[in-house]
Amino acid sequence: MKKLLSVFAIFALIAAFAFAGGKQAAPAAPAAPAAPQSHTIAVGGSTSVTPLMELFQADYEKAHSNIKITISGTGSGDGIKGAVEGTYEIGMSSRDLTPAEIGSGLDPLVVAIDGIAAIVNRNNPISGLTMAQIKDIYTGTITRWEQLGASANGKTGGIAVVSREPGSGTRGAFQELIKFADGDLIRNAIIFDGTGAIKSAIAGNADAIGYISLGSVDNTIKALNVDGIAATNDNVKAGTYKIARPFILITKKGAVLNAATKAFLDWTLTDAGQAIVKKSWISVK
Repeated sequence: MKKLLSVFAIFALIAAFAFAGGKQAAPAAPAAPAAPQSHTIAVGGSTSVTPLMELFQADYEKAHSNIKITISGTGSGDGIKGAVEGTYEIGMSSRDLTPAEIGSGLDPLVVAIDGIAAIVNRNNPISGLTMAQIKDIYTGTITRWEQLGASANGKTGGIAVVSREPGSGTRGAFQELIKFADGDLIRNAIIFDGTGAIKSAIAGNADAIGYISLGSVDNTIKALNVDGIAATNDNVKAGTYKIARPFILITKKGAVLNAATKAFLDWTLTDAGQAIVKKSWISVK
């Protein structure tokens, strides 16, 4: 009886297999991989760092279609404040952070080194000044070009001193390196916000002197030699041109950083990121 039942069971299985067409059910198709999560990285601060950040943005967004980077060039002071308050995921500064700023919970990442160029109108015959002469001009000890003696190279007339706004990282670094304080700045200095405004002011005034990021120097203005050393990236890197500072990206220490933002920050220090830095600035790698 048991043998008979076994035979019937075998025939039943054969019949079922035949009814199914002799085919097994196809396995389920694998699930499609999840699309990368989109994210917008808000960046703001130094107008000197902004041109570098715009190059980072173009390259990174091209390779990562899910990432958008917004950039606000509002000055280093605003970038530092924005990083503290959470207005920006990444703040930009073109000067070193103070101990108090670091103590307020900021995490700095140096991504480049940049020189600061003392600049004059391209038609100004002066080719170079000493750091002492630059300090005397900015503090009002020297107010006329002919007071520079041989350095004036025949240039005469009053000097139009152009400077950046309070809170500017470029201004803070320039004053620290030239060794004068906010209160020492000549009272009739012409103040402008942003690198572009400084360049336009110098290009349009034959008697003006100003300062900008070395990476932003072009043929609309003239960069001066300082203490006999040309304002070039090679000389900054060699340590012979002394007016230089870091470009810093700032995040809030202890804050939960979005994974996409962390990946972008890491990328700025890769070979690809630093290759962008080398176009106009000095790599940190």
